[in-house]
Amino acid sequence: MLAHFGGINAAQSWFSSEPVGERSGQKSRWNPLQALYDSDQVESAVQVLHQSRRELLEEGCRSYTRKRRVLIPEDLKHVIVDDQHGLLYCYVPKVACTNWKRVLMVLTGMAGAQRDPLAIPANEAHVSGNLRTLSEYSKSQINQRLRSYLKFLFVREPFERLVSAYRNKFTRSYNTAFHKRYGTKIVQRHRPNPQPEALEKGSDVSFEEFVYYLVDPATQREEPFNEHWERVHSLCHPCLIHYDVVGKYETLEQDSRYVLQLAGVEQQVSFPTSSKSTRTTGDMAAHFFQNISPFYQKKLYNLYRMDFLLFNYSIPEYLKFT
Repeated sequence: MLAHFGGINAAQSWFSSEPVGERSGQKSRWNPLQALYDSDQVESAVQVLHQSRRELLEEGCRSYTRKRRVLIPEDLKHVIVDDQHGLLYCYVPKVACTNWKRVLMVLTGMAGAQRDPLAIPANEAHVSGNLRTLSEYSKSQINQRLRSYLKFLFVREPFERLVSAYRNKFTRSYNTAFHKRYGTKIVQRHRPNPQPEALEKGSDVSFEEFVYYLVDPATQREEPFNEHWERVHSLCHPCLIHYDVVGKYETLEQDSRYVLQLAGVEQQVSFPTSSKSTRTTGDMAAHFFQNISPFYQKKLYNLYRMDFLLFNYSIPEYLKFT
């Protein structure tokens, strides 16, 4: 599927023979896009895997996307730019985006002399302004970067990501802003005879109530989904932007290492390895879905269907509507 941005085919994957560094005024002559598509390289298993993912995504876009539309700057608010290394990264909350932002802060010099991403506080990684997004550039600058920079994103099994978002935002006592902003609304709309304290604090939202809120047509009519549970295809527009690397949470360390190798920076920074024992798994997601009726499971699947299809995730076995 082709989409045009300012007269440029933003979905096309190609690169100029002119070094990235000369076009952007930087010293580096390494071109990560050229490193990816260089036909002289002997294909590794990792390269074959990522080529397969690109092809599956392109096929999914052809099969499931009917309408063409123009890419606009609003679509690019989640695409972080690293001009020094020729990288565009679309961040997806609950898919290791904190660590990727930390890595990019190190690479872009926003972390000062700090070379250890984990030394950067998580809240600092999310401060707007620390990293530039593609939406901040002019149309001609956007076009040039879409053509010549390596574009990558990381995705995750949609319902594991959703359960992870629920656990983080609605079951942690410190997330009072989310409880006030969303919890109170969910309780008011989807809980029969709520107690005054629940209406005021919104701190005890159940997963079932969260699901009712998501599938309620009034929710999206009112405002866009919060980025933590917005669909990946709505955040990153993979049928309008041709991503060169589709990383997966399930192969996070391998895929992250591959991106850093393509960028020629694997000696400068390492992607943090996770030691979290609390990360949301498929078994955990199955537990949360136990009390969701087949009717609402089907509604929720339909809501996230494009993410399942575009990124080649199977319908979870624990769902009862199949």
